[in-house]
Amino acid sequence: MDQSLDAAIYPSLKSKVVVVTGGASGIGEAIVEAFARQQAQVIFLDIQDEAAETLVQRLQKTGRVPAKYFHCDLTDMAALQRVKEEILQSSPVVDVLVNNAGNDTRHTIEEVTSEYWDRCMQVNLKHQFFMAQAVLPGMRQARRGSIINMSSIGWIIPSTRMPVYVTAKAAVVGMTRTLAHEVGGDGIRVNAVLPGAILTHRQRELWFTEEYKEQILSRQAIKRMILPEEVAKLILFLGSDESLAITNQSFVIDGGWV
Repeated sequence: MDQSLDAAIYPSLKSKVVVVTGGASGIGEAIVEAFARQQAQVIFLDIQDEAAETLVQRLQKTGRVPAKYFHCDLTDMAALQRVKEEILQSSPVVDVLVNNAGNDTRHTIEEVTSEYWDRCMQVNLKHQFFMAQAVLPGMRQARRGSIINMSSIGWIIPSTRMPVYVTAKAAVVGMTRTLAHEVGGDGIRVNAVLPGAILTHRQRELWFTEEYKEQILSRQAIKRMILPEEVAKLILFLGSDESLAITNQSFVIDGGWV
């Protein structure tokens, strides 16, 4: 999952503190690697300890700035509060926050209970707000910062068989827009990224078949699968000073599906 040697380098990201949620696998893993390549100080949260340790070791072997991993169940607000406090003690100013963690497990309308609804909102929406809330004091003091919230094209298509997930991802865009106007005067940017069908390991394991691939490519303008590394490249740009005038926006990366 390494970035190619000719990938763009953003000098403004060197030594910057970057926090990524859900960074141990999939798109999150690609984001962590991409920022590490920029020599940023990457901190990532996840519950997949084995995958996270493998990623940390791989980055160490490349000689890059080592990433720091925190085990954290983002649906456990007490645990999230403890981890946030620990991060901010050592890094009071977070320069880039990537709210990547989420779960797109398929579900039907009939299967949804009140408990499932709450859990799905916690893992796909709630933690994004509270992570942003945590880093904003330092960003305001520094008068800089970039918050990047991961949404999905799922609510635009719209997708089926995951109604609560789609609802949460639509809400991410609304939250992004209001936060952008709340904090723009402090020099802080807030944007959303809306991936389409990204070929992650999870997609391969759970849902990817030749039939599913045909459906995806028939809807995309670009007739190939989109990779996690390509999403990470967009996020690098949004985290860098090359995008200082960009906020309150939603960036679709889906090969031209929508």
